[in-house]
Amino acid sequence: MNFEDLLNDFLSWSLKNGIKLILGIIILVVGWKLIKKVITTLNNFLEKKGFDSTLHSFLDALINISLKTLLIFVVLQFMGIEIAGLAAIVASAGFTIGLALQGSLSNFSGGVILLLMRPFKVGDYIETSGHAGTVENIKIFYTHLVTPDNKEIMIPNGTIANNSMINYTNKDTRRVDLTFGVGYEDDILHVKQTLFKIIESNDKILSHPEPFVSICEHGPSSLNFVVRVWTKTEDYWNVYFYLLEEAKIKFDEEKINIPYPQMDIHMK
Repeated sequence: MNFEDLLNDFLSWSLKNGIKLILGIIILVVGWKLIKKVITTLNNFLEKKGFDSTLHSFLDALINISLKTLLIFVVLQFMGIEIAGLAAIVASAGFTIGLALQGSLSNFSGGVILLLMRPFKVGDYIETSGHAGTVENIKIFYTHLVTPDNKEIMIPNGTIANNSMINYTNKDTRRVDLTFGVGYEDDILHVKQTLFKIIESNDKILSHPEPFVSICEHGPSSLNFVVRVWTKTEDYWNVYFYLLEEAKIKFDEEKINIPYPQMDIHMK
């Protein structure tokens, strides 16, 4: 078949189906815009009803893909393209596609599991799969984390769903645990009183559960005191660094010795 025959066939098809082709393109363009409008309306509705933003992003992507796929099939049917034949081709290739997209399907399933189980939400600080950060977005295939130094990490949902995870912000309160070493020659009652004074000086530390201070170890060169206090989750790091800094200041003021490793060298 030469070029002239191909051109004649194309012109013949265009004369026969040209109007349907044009109308199909118009339906596709209008439908695309309507889908965008539907998704915007849905997001506004979910926001007014107070739904979690995690649900927004996931439903947005899921409904967007589903409606656009349906629209394409409708347009193809309108243009006279046999959908049954196309479906048969897709079905016959399904096994191969499934093998090729095993990872993506696993991630999609993981996204559904995360949406249903809700182990975390947007804004939570989590640690999973060797990474830690604040959840910025939960998409169909990937969850986006932002690290404290503003790096973005994309973790496959399938990996998260099949691994252990720590959610640091799911609870309203957290316990701060610190250990302070003092010299064996120091008065342990004086040390405890000083540590309790430090605790009482910070209003971000909760009184219930009660703060706990006690000797936890007779170390090789120091008596180690454990300090356990509770605070609101958002105040955790403020309390953590406050206790470290204030302990050094107060220990110096109270003449409490803070031992450190030393080595004696004998010269012969």
